[in-house]
Parts: sequence; C-alpha cells; structure tokens
Amino acid sequence: MEKVLTCLFTAVSLLVSARGQVYKGDCSFEKPFTACGYSQGRDDDLDWEQANTKEKPSANQWMPPGSTFMMVNTSGRFAGQKALLLSPQLKENDTHCVIFQYLVSGREGGSPGHLNIYIKENNSPMGLPVWNTSGPVSRSWNQVELAISTYWPNFYQIVFEVVTSGQRGLLAIKDVAVQGHQCMTTPHFLHIKGVEVNAGQTATFHCTVNGEWRDNFNLWLQGIGGREAPMKATKPWNNQRFIGMFDVVNTTKQDSGRYRCIVHSNKGVGVSNYGELTIKQPPVPIAPPQLTAVGATYLWIQLNANSINGDGPIINREVEYRTVSGTMYDLQPVDKTSHKIGHLDPDTEYEISVLLTRPLDGGTGAPGPPLRARTKCAEPMHGPRQLKVVDIKARQVTIRWEPFGYNVTRCHNYSLTVQYRARAGGKEDSREEVYYDSKSSAPQHTIHNLTPFTNLSVKLVLRNREGVKESDEIHLQTEEDVPGAVPLDSIQASVYEEKIILKWREPAHTYGVITQYEISYKAVSSFDPVLDLSNQSGKVIKLGNETSHVFLGLYPGSTYSFSLRASTAKGYGSPAITQATTKISAPSMPAYDQETSLNQTDSTVTVLLKPAQSRGAPVSVYQVVVEEERPRRARGGEAEILRCYPIPVHYQNATSLNSKYYFTAEFPSGGIPSPQPFTVGDNKTYSGFWNAPLLPHKSYSIYYQAVSTANGETKIDCVRVATKAAILVTQLTTPYIRIAPAAGDNQLTGAATHKPNAVEPEKQTDHTVKIAGVIAGILLFVIIFLGVVLLMKKRKLAKKRKETLSSTRQEMTVMVNSMDKSYTEQGTNCDEALSFMDTHNLNSRSGSSPCSLTVKTNTLSTTLPNSYYPDPFVPTAILVPINDETQTMTSETSSLAPSHTHTHSSHTHSLRKRDGVDVPYQTGQLHPAIRVADLLEHVTQMKCAEGYGFKEEYESFFEGQSAPWDSAKKDENRMKNRYGNIIAYDHSRVRLQSLEGEQSSDYINANYVDGYHRPNHYIATQGPMQETVIDFWRMVWQENTATIVMVTNLVEVGRVKCCKYWPDDTEIYRDMKVTLIETQLLSEYVIRTFAVEKRGAHEIREIQQFHFTGWPDHGVPYHATGLLGFIRRVKAKSPANAGPIVVHCSAGAGRTGCFIVIDIMLDMAEREGVVDIYNCVRELRSRRVNMVQTEEQYVFIHDAILEACLCGDTTIPANQLRSVYYDMNRLDPQTNSSPIKEEFRTLNMVTPTLRVEDCSIALLPRNHEKNRCMDVLPPDRCLPFLITIDGESSNYINAALMDSYKQPSAFIVTQHPLPNTVKDFWRLVLDYHCTSIVMLNDVDPAQLCPQYWPENGVHRHGPLQVEFVSADLEEDIISRIFRIYNAARPQDGYRMVQQFQFLGWPMYRDTPVSKRSFLKLIHQVDKWQEEYDGGEGRTVVHCLNGGGRSGTFCAISIVSEMLRHQRSVDVFHAVKTLRNNKPNMVDLLDQYKFCYEVALEYLNSG
Repeated sequence: MEKVLTCLFTAVSLLVSARGQVYKGDCSFEKPFTACGYSQGRDDDLDWEQANTKEKPSANQWMPPGSTFMMVNTSGRFAGQKALLLSPQLKENDTHCVIFQYLVSGREGGSPGHLNIYIKENNSPMGLPVWNTSGPVSRSWNQVELAISTYWPNFYQIVFEVVTSGQRGLLAIKDVAVQGHQCMTTPHFLHIKGVEVNAGQTATFHCTVNGEWRDNFNLWLQGIGGREAPMKATKPWNNQRFIGMFDVVNTTKQDSGRYRCIVHSNKGVGVSNYGELTIKQPPVPIAPPQLTAVGATYLWIQLNANSINGDGPIINREVEYRTVSGTMYDLQPVDKTSHKIGHLDPDTEYEISVLLTRPLDGGTGAPGPPLRARTKCAEPMHGPRQLKVVDIKARQVTIRWEPFGYNVTRCHNYSLTVQYRARAGGKEDSREEVYYDSKSSAPQHTIHNLTPFTNLSVKLVLRNREGVKESDEIHLQTEEDVPGAVPLDSIQASVYEEKIILKWREPAHTYGVITQYEISYKAVSSFDPVLDLSNQSGKVIKLGNETSHVFLGLYPGSTYSFSLRASTAKGYGSPAITQATTKISAPSMPAYDQETSLNQTDSTVTVLLKPAQSRGAPVSVYQVVVEEERPRRARGGEAEILRCYPIPVHYQNATSLNSKYYFTAEFPSGGIPSPQPFTVGDNKTYSGFWNAPLLPHKSYSIYYQAVSTANGETKIDCVRVATKAAILVTQLTTPYIRIAPAAGDNQLTGAATHKPNAVEPEKQTDHTVKIAGVIAGILLFVIIFLGVVLLMKKRKLAKKRKETLSSTRQEMTVMVNSMDKSYTEQGTNCDEALSFMDTHNLNSRSGSSPCSLTVKTNTLSTTLPNSYYPDPFVPTAILVPINDETQTMTSETSSLAPSHTHTHSSHTHSLRKRDGVDVPYQTGQLHPAIRVADLLEHVTQMKCAEGYGFKEEYESFFEGQSAPWDSAKKDENRMKNRYGNIIAYDHSRVRLQSLEGEQSSDYINANYVDGYHRPNHYIATQGPMQETVIDFWRMVWQENTATIVMVTNLVEVGRVKCCKYWPDDTEIYRDMKVTLIETQLLSEYVIRTFAVEKRGAHEIREIQQFHFTGWPDHGVPYHATGLLGFIRRVKAKSPANAGPIVVHCSAGAGRTGCFIVIDIMLDMAEREGVVDIYNCVRELRSRRVNMVQTEEQYVFIHDAILEACLCGDTTIPANQLRSVYYDMNRLDPQTNSSPIKEEFRTLNMVTPTLRVEDCSIALLPRNHEKNRCMDVLPPDRCLPFLITIDGESSNYINAALMDSYKQPSAFIVTQHPLPNTVKDFWRLVLDYHCTSIVMLNDVDPAQLCPQYWPENGVHRHGPLQVEFVSADLEEDIISRIFRIYNAARPQDGYRMVQQFQFLGWPMYRDTPVSKRSFLKLIHQVDKWQEEYDGGEGRTVVHCLNGGGRSGTFCAISIVSEMLRHQRSVDVFHAVKTLRNNKPNMVDLLDQYKFCYEVALEYLNSG
C-alpha cells in the first residue's frame, strides 16, 4: 500500500512540475528521490541515502543541519567502494544549465572519498567523469554549474558517483535544478561535428564555445574510450564565441569512437555533445599482382586490386617496383586494371607491389604482397669481337677475344661456345666446345685434340635463350706432326720363293706431307731348321711418293718381319708391323748321271736312292714311282715340278683308275740319310704301298721324288733313276709268279710272302676287278633298297602325323585370315577357305559320310594338380576322325587350340555326351547350334555368302519392343531412363523394394538375364544417371551382387555415357555408404574394390567393379584378345555364391549384350562343344530390348568366340610355372615336336597379317626413306604422330604404340634411327613424354645404325636440343641421362630421359646371354620410370628393325608385371597382345622360350 501511494505521489508531482515549468530532473530531495525520477545504480557497493535534517535533526556531527539532501556515509567502508545516483533521462531542444550543491564532511585534513559527475549520453557507456571534487573537507555547501549541450533527438543522464577512500565521513548533494537557459559563468558549446581521418593521421576537432575566453577556462577533448587530448589552440569566432582546436595524433583504428569537448570554469564544467571520430584504414591489396606477359624490357601485370584489407573507396592506384638485387626503385601511377612496366633491364628479377589510395591525407596504404618476376633475356647486342689466334700447334690452337659483360650478353645465363670446322680430304667436320670461364678479364680458349696439318675455321657463338650472335670467323692451319701408322690392312705382301713384293698405302692420317718411308725387315723363322737366318735383315728408305718395294735374295720357307713407318718434316710416325712368309721350294734332287739301274731281273730293278737337299722346308717323304712307257722327262724347274706325281696311286687301283703310274714305295725323310739301294718289284709293302713285281713284257720308267710340305704348301721334285725295257716271253729266264703283297714295313728290305695258288698277273688283276665290281654292285643295291624302305616308312609316319595335324593347321590359317579383318568390313579369302573345307569334307554332316569330324576336349591329366587349370573346359577344339561304325577315336590327339594342356597331349579321352536337358536354349531348325569344330566353317561361309550371311541373319532378329513395358512408361519413371527406346520390360525387370511414402520407387531400368544353366545370372542395366545412382546401389545391395561389369567410359566423343556413380574415397548414397578400398589400373580395364554398408544392416560387403576401358568410341574392338582376357578375369574373381552380375554400358543393350553372349557361349562351348549364338541373342532380346545392337557387334561376337576356342586359356599360376614349363619342353619322339613348339606355331597362325591398306601412311612415297625395311611397317591405328613442328611436311615415324600390363600405350616400339630420322626420333621422345629409351642393338654405320646421341655437350636437331648429362656402366648396361629441350617452346621446360643400352645381346645371338642381366635391365627401367615420372612416362624400345628383340623386352616386361600383381604368367597372351599391333614381335621360338625362362628367373630372384 505504501508503494502505491508513493507512485501516485510521484506522478502528481511530475504533473504539477510540468505545468509550472519545472524541468524534469529538478529535485530538492524533500520528497522521495524516486519521485524526481532518480534511481540508484544496480550493482553498487553501497547506496545513496536520503536525509532530511529539517524535520529530524541528526546527532551526527558531520550531518549538515536544516537540509534535505542525498548522501553517502563512508564510515565503515573500504576504499574504492562505489555508489551511483542516476538522474532521469533529459532531452531538450536547447542547452540548459544544471545547478546542484554538494558537501564533503569528515575529519579535518582527511577526505572520505570523491564525488564524480558523469554525463551519459543515449545509454552509451559513462566514459570518463567530467567533474569531480577536489580539495580538503569543507563542511559548507558548494554550488556547481553543469553547462550541458546535448541536442535533440539525443538525451542524457547525469550520474553522481561517490568513491570511498576508506576514511569516515559523508558526501552529499542537494537542490539539483535544471534551468532552461545558459549557465551564468560556465560556457556552453555549440554542436560539434564528427571527424574522419585515415589511420596514422591527426584528427582535429573544432569546438565552438558560446562565450568569451577567460583565463580560468580549462578545455580538453575527451573520448568515450578513454583517450583525451589537450587544447591545441583557440581562435575567436566573434565577440561572443571562440573556437578551441584539439588534435588526436597518430590515430589508429582503435581510436575510432565518440569524442566531446569539456571546459572547466571556477564555477563548474561545460560538456558538449559527442562527435564521431572515424578512423579509416588505408587499403592494401590482399593478393599480389598477377603476371600476364613477360618481355625482355617489360612486364605486363594484372593489379588484382579488387580484394583489399582496409577501407575504400579507392581513388588512386600506383605500382611500385624495385630490383631484388640492386638499388633501382620506381613508382608509377596506374589508371587501368592491367599495367605494363617498361624500360626494364633484361634477365633481371623485380619485386612488384601495388599501392592503393583512399580519400583524405594519408590514404595511401602499405604496398601489397609483392610479385617477383624476372624479365626475359634479350638477344645479345653483338657477337664476341677481336677474335684472334695467339698460339698454333699441331694438335691445339689457342684463341683470344675482347672481354664482354652483361651489356653485351643481356642475359645472366648464357653460353659461349667455340665452333670450329676442320676441312681435310674433301670432308668437313664441325664441332663445338663450351667456354666456361666467362668472368675472365683476358678470356682465351685452347682447342685440343685437333688434327695436325688441317685447315680450321673458328668462330665464337654467344647464345642465350632469346638469340644467337656470332663473331667473325678466322681461318688457320694447324702445324704438321709425325704421321699416323700406315694402315695395316693396306699392306699387301706378294710372296714368292726367294722374293717378297711389299705394297702399302700412305697413312690414313698423314698430318703433313709424307717425305719418305723406312722399312726394316728381318727373318724371324723358317720351316727348314738348318737355314742360317742371321744375315737376313736390313733397312730400306723409300721416297714419299713410292708405296711398294721388292725384297730379293730371300730364303724360301722363311718368315720375315717388316716394320714400316712414314715420315713428315716432324719425324717418323709409329710403325706398322706385319709378317710375310716366302713360299717353300721343291727339294733339290741329287744328280744322276745315267738312268741305269744297279741290277735288273725279269720282274725287278735295283736302283740307288740318294737323299735330297731341302729348300725352305725339310723333306717330308721320299717316293718311288713306276710308270709304264712314260716319256723321258728332264728334272728341275717349275714346269718340271708340275710334271711330277702329286697324287699317290696304289698298284691295286691303277687299273680301275686307268692310271699309267703307281706308287711302289714311300719312305720317311729320315729313311734315306745316305745313298741306299732299293729293288723295285720285290713284292713287299712300304708305308702301305705294294711294291708289286714288274711285268716282264712291259716297259717301265722308275722315278724317284722327294716331297716337302709346310704352311699348307706341297712341293715335289723328281728324277728318273732307271728304265726297264720289255722282255719277250722266249727270253724269260725263270717262271714268273705274281706274289701277294707281304705285310709291309718301312724298310728297304722285307720278307716276301708266297701264294700257293699263283695265277697269271693279268688275269689276277682282271679277276680282282670283277670281284670288286660285283661286291660294289651288291652293296649299292642293298643301300638303295634300305633307303627306299626307310623313305617309305618315314613318309608313312609323316603322313600319319600330318593327317592328324593338317586339318587343324589349315583351319587355324583360314581362321586367322578371317579374324584379321575389321569385322563387318573384313573380307575373307573365301576361295581358299572353301577349298580347304571341301578338301577336308567339313561341310558333310550326313551319316553316310565315311569319316565325320567331332570335337575332342582336352581334360586335366592326373600328373598336375587340379588347381592349375582354372578353366579346364575352355574348348581346345581337336578335330578327330571318327569311324562311323564304332564311333571311337582312331587318330592321335591334335589340338586346334593348343594351351598348356599340350603337356599331356598323349592322353586321350572319350567324348562327353550330354542329354538334351543340358542345352540352355532351344535351337530352331533354321538356326541350329554350331559345333565348335564347325564354327570356323560357319563363320567363313557367313562372311563369304552372297545370299544369306551375317547381314541377313542379324536383320532377322525382331527389332524394337517385343513385350509390355508399362512401368517404364509411367510419368514418374520417365526421368529414370537414359534413352526413351531402351527401357525395361515388365516381365523381366528388376523390382526394387519400395521406399515408404515414395510411389514407383520400385522401378529401375534393369532386366534379369539367364546365364548358362543359371537363371537370372545377369542383370543388364543402363549406365546410372545422377537421378538413379541411389537406385543403382539399392539394386546392388538388394540382389546381393558382388560383381559389377562396366563396358563403357564416362564420356565418349564428347557425350556423357554414364555418370560417375562411385566415390573417390567415401560417399553416402541415401542409406548406403560406399567406400573405395582399392583401385587396380590395367592397360585395358580397371578393377575397383568397394566396401558397401547399409544403414541398419550389420554387415559390410565387398563389391568389385570391372571397368573395361578398351572399347573404342566407335564400332567394336579391333581384336578380341583384350576383351577375352577381361571376361576370364571377371569369371575368376566372381564369387560362386553371390547374386547376379550387374552388367551395364550406356544404354545397357549393345556392349552389355556382347559381354553376356560371349560369356554364355564360352560356358556352352566348354560344357557341350557347341555354340548357339543366334538363339542366345534372340533369348536375350526377349528379356531386354535390342540386346546386341548392331550387325558389327554380332560379327564381333563370332570372331571373339573363334579366338577363344583357338587360343584357349594359357595362364599358368606362378607356383606351377617350373613344372609346367618343364613338361612343355618335353619332346615327343614320334612327332619330334613339343608343346611349346605347338604353342608358338599356334601363336604364329593367329597373328594378324597386315594388309597394304592397314599401313597406308607408312607406304606413302614421302615416307619410304624413313623405313629401314619395307616389310616391317607400323599399322596406321598404332602410329604415334609427331607433334613438334620443324618445317617438315611429314609427321610420320616408323614406330608403334604398345600397351604394357597396366598402362595403355606405355611402350613405343621403333627401329634404330636411320641417319635421316635421328631428328624424328628425338621429336618422338619429346612429343610423347618418354622418360626411358631401351636400346637392344649395336651402333653399326655399315647397317645405317648411327650413334644418335651426344657423348658430351649438346646435339641440336632444329629447335630440339639434346644435352648429355651423365653416363654409367653397370655390368651389361650403359645408362645415359639426357636433357631434352624445345627451344621453340621454352615455356614447356625440359625433360630428363635415360637411355639404357644393353650390351648383353650380341648380334649373332637370337637371345641375350644372361637371363639375370636382362631381368636387371627390366628392373632398372621400371625403377627409373617410377622415380622420375611416377610411372606415367612412356618407354621407347628399339632394336635394328623394331621387331623380335624389342618385342621380347616388352613381353618380358608385361610378364614381370603379371607376376608382381597377379602371381601368374601368360606369355601367350602377352605376345599375342603385342602382335595385334605389330606382327613381328617376338618372332623366334628361342625368344618365346626366353620369355618363360626369364619369368622363372624372376621367381628365383624372389
């Protein structure tokens, strides 16, 4: 009740005051202070107390008597405690004066505290006090004036604050009066204005005081934040006003806020309104300027001044730049967003900043972040000057020139090269050397290793990145030097028995004028040891223009050493030493004065045999020769020697050979040391010659000859020593008996052996001849007979083998011809193919045929573990003749599809027969299933058919919709279909589990498709769109799919074919979380492994995506090899117990259909030996519209299955490679073949043959000279076209792009550069970002294989520069590093390339010497590739013609990667893939074996 009365009282008082012009804020404190609108502070330490000593006098000595007032009693209070009393808010249109009285009472000399007065404006912070008590205690009331100048609409409050000092006493106020006029003594202020300045500047406030200046006035500027400023100066405004000026110096952003003027007088304080101080921060760009163009003397920059720190607006822009090293500085105004800074120094680094300016003084901000940029080099001012020669010697020249500096080079990085040309022998050789001591004050350079006596042209070339300047060229000639050696191969010695004619050519390097030759000779050995060679030496001097000499008086059979050296004015050069051996002479026979015997009988002649004299070689043998009626011959002379008897004829053979002479005796050289008698006809044998008795009735001449043999020569001299005349029969003195030859010896005497039944000599001779003839005839007959028998048997065996292999091989050949064409556009050699079929009766299927063909499928042998063949039933089709009656196999096993099962080809198995229930598709009568054995015939006929072929068969399929698809056509589902005509049939579509509250959420454009004996084994679907990604993953989870097959790229020919529905890391697709675990990149496909979780499901599934990237943008793959390998990988990796395999391309029809049909047909061929492609496609189209969309795809399916059946699965697990390879090399003794030979033969058969149109670019006339061999050409589809322009019209090089295991086009296989293609070779390396070069042949100029790299310095090929960096030799590998740079495009930088020259493969070997060394080469190349370019760079591989050796390297590299990533080996697939692009890859069986052997070495090395 008391509170209510108080409020009513207050209201009435205010009303009365208003009517009586009592201003709000007046208060005498006779009534409660709240009635005046006053209030206490909320968080005070103590309160104000209201007191009335008029009515209630106080006993307190410090209380003023007879007053009403507000007070604060400080007794018992701590120092620093506060009490606040707030006036009501005051708002008036004019200034007014507030008057109040205060009292400070306490002990004498003490102070109970301080009274502070605050003027608080607009609920702002109180700021600093404008007035406070000062001085000692006075127990009387004091009056204070507050001249407050606060203007509408602002309002203010007066705050009375007491701060205790800790002493006893009290502080009081009373009679607060708000007057509607100015104070009498204390001046008022006019309205002050705000001030705006830039940071760091001085802000000047002008406060206009309404009144005259008095000396007791104290003015200052007070900021609400606490900063104060004294008055700087005053100036009168008029006689009633003056202006006080206040400076806020060194302003910062923190000084911003409100300020007011305060004036103290002796009666009180005047307070102005608040004026705003605005501190603006000068602008500073956030980013440095951007460099847009660079020149030698200018830099173009973009200011980048839109983003700033600080305040705007920006009224001015300036660019400040200075040299980084140096004192140059400049500042330029800019009026555009881009600016060109000109007149700069070339090749100098500058620091460039942007300065921005806003209004007012000090508005320019600090420089922004600097841009560092270097100007380009400028072309040198001129070439080096005053080039002169200071010293000339035979092999070196020293030159000197005028020093120069930056003012000439105009670039800090420059090169000075000494270029010189040497002219000798009509040829010119140009070289250059780099001069390094560029700082020298007296520059000079010595050119070493010059050729003496050679004309030189020397000049200096000053070169920087922007240009070249040359000095004047000087000409000189080096001094003479001693000549080089006479070419050893030019020294020709024509040898005779006693002379040698020596001829030679002058030295290849004369190094001056040849003045003479010196020839020293000496006999060093002789075949005849008795010769004395001590006097056989000497020296001959020949004039410089003579190049032959005849040495006479030499010994026969002696070897002479010749030392030949040439001389110039400087002296003799090094000698050339050669040897020559004179011919031996015939022995010198002793003289026989008379040709008479020592003794004669009817059948014998005794002669005297004397030793002969050797001439150059010792006598080897002595021979006695008997000749019938031989004319007398003289001995001696070359012509006579030739008429001796060089060919020994035995007596027994003389008649059959129709020879008139025979050898009757032969003695070794030591057998006749002195003259000895010898009886001709003593019926003994001497060294195998029968000394048969002479026939009395015939005339004979007895010859005695000596034979010398040495150094491959045989010389004979002979002499007639006796004659014997014929004796008539009546003159015979003893009965003549022909005696059989005795067991001979080498002595002149021997025992005769007599025959009991002697016959007449002539008859005996004839009889012997007849017997010999009969025996020879019989033997000849037997030999011929046996030969005929063996030949017939061999032909029979060969025919038997050939019958089993012939059909297979010819079938392979025809298949290759058909596969090597580009599918629908490919033709087939139909005449050849059909002829082959007619010959082998392949088109005869009637039961009456005497011999029909069936398919035999190799199965596993028990000698290998079952784990070896991951796919044992992939049909290795074998054509085996079957007897109609017994239906058993009678021929030997011969595989049409040789795989590693060849190691067990000796095992035969009966044909499996399947019941009709196993057939997955009902084959129609018009399109029955095709046996694998007949597939080649079928494909060939369909390609060659003029009537019904693939075109007609494909057009017989029903095109378009064949079943209802109402769900897909609903409006809410239309956006879920990528193409309006490829949508899901209702009867086979995949129905998703509906989402709560979402209609038609069960639809996705996908259909179930049956596999081989596996219902709904596939889901064929479109490539997901952004709108259907969530539905796609819902389907994958719902169907428990573990395998996704993607047969498209995301973008093809600029069109989006499929959206990227998988994450790079982790992505949430509604309630599905998909995390990418692993990505395996291969050359033709990518395998991605995902971990998939679903909200609420307590499992994590692993799902693999197989993404085939090798399908071209148009058409179908050129070869099926890559897709077949992809399908096998999908088969091997797909879990057996998982849900359907999801297959998609873009529409989910064409490529998807191809994949599914091939997969199904491979299963069917494996299990049943038949394929039914037509009905398989028809069945797929009944499940999803237009599966297999084009005729080209339909033909491709046939060709792919043919290739699969022919090649089989040739993959070998790493842990079984050793045993399998051993079996592959096992030779079949019957066929003299082995499984690895058969595998290589199959590889050759399936290797495509390039046609002329395939190599049209290589065959252009302008490119002929760029091909080493016109039969080794790259196909157009594999060509790497050169990009770097060098003024040539041709961008061709004989090279082909090849895939590695993991990277497409990782290899570039090429020939060793020809002299005219070296530049193209380096263009290739640079254009295709090659980081490695593998060289597998030798440098051989004879085969046009030049050294195409620099051993030091730089080689220039047009704009291309190849700089040698380093070289290293390790075992069989020389590694060289080069830096390649395109001077026409300096912005591209340079590329580091390492060349690996393999020395371990001599040209005469088919394979490298060491498997370990070759494997090391592979590892070194891989290591460099990975370290330098992260494995992204390409590798250039070359041998002589870019064939077998290069292919071997690429194949082994692929096999090594297979082992590293897949732990298996497939050499056949690796080589087949390479040969698809270039048929001559790995062209020898030994190289093919070497690939396997290096794989084994890889496994052994761990």
